[in-house]
Amino acid sequence: MGTVVVGYVPNPEGDAALDRAISEARLRESDLLVVDVRRRTGDEGADLAPARERLTSSGVTFDVREGPGGVDGAEDLVDVASAADLIVIGLKRRSPLGKLILGSSAQRILLDAPCPVLTVKP
Repeated sequence: MGTVVVGYVPNPEGDAALDRAISEARLRESDLLVVDVRRRTGDEGADLAPARERLTSSGVTFDVREGPGGVDGAEDLVDVASAADLIVIGLKRRSPLGKLILGSSAQRILLDAPCPVLTVKP
């Protein structure tokens, strides 16, 4: 059985990534590893209870953990996903100028990931 890894932050982008990761884990009959990257995004005070409720009701086998604790959340996510089948991340909407450049974390994940990366928008 494989593993789907999702980088989660309790915001619209993180919720979209979590929903898609649950769907992918079901389709692939895989476990789901939710990496809580809030400590790097300023959302440390947000509660994970709603996400845990969605995960529990999904019927997917899951684990929630913090990244290994490095300074860079993208690096942590790639490290945790070393044996994963898929990484799912949420992307923020960008202005026309911003569309020329991906966010640095998303770009690093896309370039350094050891497996396919699925990006979703809310």
